[in-house]
Order: sequence, then structure tokens, then C-alpha cells
Amino acid sequence: METREWILKRNCSIAPRQLAWVFAILCIVSLTVALAFTVHGAWTILIFSVIELSAVGIAFLAYARHATDREYVALRGDRLIVEVTQAGKASRIELDVRRARIDFPGARQSLVRLESSGVRVEVGRFMSEWKRRGFAQELGRELSERTGVLARF
Repeated sequence: METREWILKRNCSIAPRQLAWVFAILCIVSLTVALAFTVHGAWTILIFSVIELSAVGIAFLAYARHATDREYVALRGDRLIVEVTQAGKASRIELDVRRARIDFPGARQSLVRLESSGVRVEVGRFMSEWKRRGFAQELGRELSERTGVLARF
């Protein structure tokens, strides 16, 4: 049987490396202006500049930490493999395709639940509601083709 894969990830507009360059340029410009004012006697500008850059740096770190978050779902033979990476921590769960069940509750903001033999994992954190529904239907079709059991939502 062929392998079917889905990669579900954040839609990030800037990579962590690019963000580091932006922050470095921001620091150079801001500290240059602050030092110019400090030389002319306005030393409080430097203090506020450092506070501002610290706050921006913390925000950029929080963004960069989650920029590479993703979910990987693969159907390989009789296994449904789900890998979830969040904040640099990865977990991998393998489910039996023959016993796998997909649950997509109708409530807004609900994730797609995959369950097999008492093991449950939720996916779809980075997708809109209608994309989650489409993913669940597509995965259900793939599962039903492999097992012969019709998936229902």
C-alpha cells in the first residue's frame, strides 16, 4: 500500500532566522538613536530604549519558539502515524488503522480526534474549521479505502 501524508503547520510570515536579523537591525538602530541622545544629556532615553528592546525581544522569542510547530499525519500500511511538534518538543503516536476512529465534533474550535485502542490524539490546531472538516473527511476516505469500513461524521 502507498503512504499518504499530511503536514499541518502554522502559516508563519517570517522564519526564526529572519526574525533574528530583524531584531538585530532594530537593536542597532534603536540603540544608536538612544546613545546619540545620551551623549547630549538625555540619558533616560537609553533606559527606555533598553526596556523597549527587552519587551520586543521577549515577544520575538515567544513567536520564534512556536514558528516551527507542526502536526504530521501519515498512513503507512496498517499504521496511522501522528507526530506533533510544539515549542520544540515532539511526540509520536502510532495508531492501528483497523481500529482507528475519527471524531470531528460540530463545535467551533474543536479539533479532529483520532482514536485507536484507547489511545487518543487531537490534530488540526493550525487549520481553520472548514479545513479541519475537509481534512477529517479526506482522512476518513483514506481509512475506509484501507479497512473497508465507512467513516461517518
